[in-house]
Parts: sequence; structure tokens; C-alpha cells
Amino acid sequence: MPIKLPSFRPRRDDYPPDLWTKCPSCGEMLFNKQLDKSDRVCPTCDHHFRLSAAARLELLLDPGTFEERDAGLQSVDPLGFVDQKPYPDRVAAAQVATGLRDAAVRGIGAIEGRPVSICVMDFGFMGGSMGAVVGEKVARAAEDAIAARIPLIVVSASGGARMQEGTMALMQLAKTIAVLERRRAARVPYLSLMTDPTTGGVFASYAVLGDVNLAEPRALIGFAGARVSAGTIAQELPPGFQRSEFLFDHGFIDRVVHRRDLRTELVQLLRYLRPADGSSGDGVEGDTRWGFRPMGFLSQLADRVVPEIGPPPGSSGSERSSEERASGEAKRG
Repeated sequence: MPIKLPSFRPRRDDYPPDLWTKCPSCGEMLFNKQLDKSDRVCPTCDHHFRLSAAARLELLLDPGTFEERDAGLQSVDPLGFVDQKPYPDRVAAAQVATGLRDAAVRGIGAIEGRPVSICVMDFGFMGGSMGAVVGEKVARAAEDAIAARIPLIVVSASGGARMQEGTMALMQLAKTIAVLERRRAARVPYLSLMTDPTTGGVFASYAVLGDVNLAEPRALIGFAGARVSAGTIAQELPPGFQRSEFLFDHGFIDRVVHRRDLRTELVQLLRYLRPADGSSGDGVEGDTRWGFRPMGFLSQLADRVVPEIGPPPGSSGSERSSEERASGEAKRG
């Protein structure tokens, strides 16, 4: 008579992914409900898991105060880009997986009763890549902050510019920097929070232009990858390179703040950083100390670098124009 052996459940089913999460830092198996109660921070090693845009807004803002704006903005396919699948199919799959239209959510909310214009990125949507929609939402969030004279907060989590949109994605760097310069001239506070990861074009543009730059612990922050950086300088990188603590030690970041202390930190900063009264308009014409004029700066730089063009070879001083002679006589007089 054949012997019937007991059946065993495969080991991979011991920790169903919808119930348990393995910490990538310490290897501890964490119960998802307990992880959510701790704001998705590992209780063993303090590893900060990535948060969705909705969870981030719930963490930072007063309950029931968030009013989303530009929720209908959606990326188009200007290049007809196809790699392993067409770009519209990638966008549709990301929309189904995250419930978002694109990788950023922006609107008006309040922190301890203080209104703020906020834009939050979601790494789950195509790696938080910055396309035309993300750049537009950051720009509009800054414009709302200028118009309403309320602080601006941007939470970055991105792998960089979205390659499927080509030059249109790269132009978002210039667009966001331009509107943030207007915001600075208008003397409206801007708080930038960099989370894991903040890299590429997002790092190279609006993520590091805050009046105060904050970061979560052990967040990956940098422009190019570690291997590219090491190959470029042909040297071994120091320990912790491109982590928030390393950047803080070198003066690139103002504060590294634990997730449970982020809201308190923002409240304190908003008490100190208040928008100007706006009596001088946007600050560009009324107060030259705060207005940066790129064209004027470039003109002054050109005057210093480019030598003055003298008379052509073979010409004599007597060939000067009557206006130059009159100017010289006036100076001598």
C-alpha cells in the first residue's frame, strides 16, 4: 500500500507579500499593518521605506485640508516613443498601479492652520520620473504660492527626467528654475524635502533650490549614479557617498530629519519663514537686492571677459568718428 506523505506549503508562501515586508537594511520581516502604523519606518534599524504621494500628504498636512489642483493633467506621447512597449502603455500601467494620473500631486493644504502650496512626487509612478506634467505641476505650485503669498513645499522622490519625453522633459529643468527664481524675488518661502531617491534632473533643478533643504535619513541624493561618478573622477568614492548624512556633513543639506519629526520641523520653519508683505510687488523692480536679472548678469560678465574691439589694423587715430572725438574732448574738458 503506497504511503501518503503530508503536503507542505512552499516556503515562499510563509510570508505573503500582502501581509509581510522584508526590510532591505536589516532583513527583518515586518508585519505590514505595524509598518504602516510606524509611518513605514523599520522599528529595528530605522530604515525609511518609500511613501506614496497620498501617504505623504496625510503625514504632513492637517486632516481634511488638502485641495488638489490640476488633477486632470496627463502626459502625451510627443515622440511616439517605443522601447519594450509603447510609452502610452507604460503610462496606463502606472496609472492602474498607483491610481494617479502622473508622478506628482499638487494642491493647497494647511500645516498647523498655516496655508501652504505643496507638490508631492510619487516614486511608484514610473520611478517618479519628471516629464512635462511633473514640471508643470511644480511650476504651478510655485505660481500659486506667489499669487497667494503662502509658503511653497515640494517633496521630491524621483529617478530624474523622463526619457520617453526627450527634450520636453529636459526643458522642465529650465521652466521650474525660472518660476522658482520669480518666487525668490517675491520673497516667498520655499521648503524642499528630498526623500529616497532624489536624483538626475530633479536633483539638478528644483530639489536643491529651497530656502531650507531637508532630507530623510539615508536617502539617496545625487545627480549621476555612483559608478558613473567613480568612473568620471577615476577614484574610489568615500563611504556613504550620495547619502543624506554625507551631504549634510559637507554643507549641501540643511537638516536630516527623521520621518516622525518632519511635521514638527516644518511647523517650526514656517513660524520663522514668512512671506514678505508684498508691498514692493514681485520684488524684481521694487527691491534690487532680491531680484536677479540673468541678462544683466550675463552682460556684465561679457564686458569683463570679452576684450574691447580696437580699430582695425592699418587705421589711424585720425579716422575716429566725430562722436568719439567729441566724447574725448568732453572728458578732457
